[in-house]
Amino acid sequence: MSFPLPNVSHDLTGQVALVTGATSGLGRRFARTLAAAGAAVAVAGRRAELLETLVKEIEEDGGRAFAVPLDVRDAEAIGAAVAAVEEALGLITILVNNAGIPDAALVHKMSVELLDSVLDTNIRGPWLLATAVGRRLIEEGRPGRIVNISSLAAFYVATSGTALYSTTKAALNRMTEALAVEWARNHINVNAIAPGNFSSEMMDGMIERVGDFTGMLPRKRMGDPAQLDSTLLYLVSPASEFVTGAVIKVDDGQLPR
Repeated sequence: MSFPLPNVSHDLTGQVALVTGATSGLGRRFARTLAAAGAAVAVAGRRAELLETLVKEIEEDGGRAFAVPLDVRDAEAIGAAVAAVEEALGLITILVNNAGIPDAALVHKMSVELLDSVLDTNIRGPWLLATAVGRRLIEEGRPGRIVNISSLAAFYVATSGTALYSTTKAALNRMTEALAVEWARNHINVNAIAPGNFSSEMMDGMIERVGDFTGMLPRKRMGDPAQLDSTLLYLVSPASEFVTGAVIKVDDGQLPR
């Protein structure tokens, strides 16, 4: 009995991707990676000038990009952003929910304002974006891919001052699983990547607060955002057509299991 060979192409020509938190760090890398693979990429974030710089870089490399200033805490802005991307590039078929912020506060000293900001950015915003994109895909009868950027903090709390961040990432994992089940019939695959310690603007801020802990990691190195390329491309390409509801840990063995 013979079996067809799997489609392992990472060619995203004809796909339209929206990447949130694209002004720096992992999000910036994700946007450039998807554009290099052929997708038209909408880059979203709060710092408009950095979005425009990223669009220019993608276009100089031969890609197609569109800047969408967006604060994912603003529910009305999310709907407007999805509509703007569709008008400029077409129906969004790939969503990378990357925007996120840390808590950096002890629970008993945390203000309600910080609580709301972290919850709105890390879980409410991704929920609203996923449902906005999913709704349009279902209306159009089109398949799609949603990738939520979680964290190893969802599974292991390494230090104090990260309780709320860890909680939101655990919720994001459960959201990934729940949406995958609900939308399986619609051929919308929903998965997540849970990175360990990778070089990023957020990580730089943590190192400023707690000191450089790279030497304490098993391989004494921080992850390079480029090392997430293969996982991202796998989850948005035909190679992972049968994969949905998965949370893939990418951490170089940094944290306990």
